[in-house]
Amino acid sequence: MTTMDPYHLATPADHTHGAPSPALTRGEVVRTLLWIVVVISAVSNMAASYGNADTWVHLACGAVTVLGAGTLVVRNLRGRR
Repeated sequence: MTTMDPYHLATPADHTHGAPSPALTRGEVVRTLLWIVVVISAVSNMAASYGNADTWVHLACGAVTVLGAGTLVVRNLRGRR
């Protein structure tokens, strides 16, 4: 009878019987990059507000935020089909 070691940390190989873990897909990488762009542009827009920046800075940051968020929504809706 085998005993389980309570201090043994499970590795991916323990669960997949030696098979390599699946690599990131292109879609996951694109989604992550889009989220990063949306967050950075939103934070930049907020910083521009506190810094009393010109209107064109607000418009540029807002446009990037809207385009990134819109792309995420479209990709999500297309993925449900």
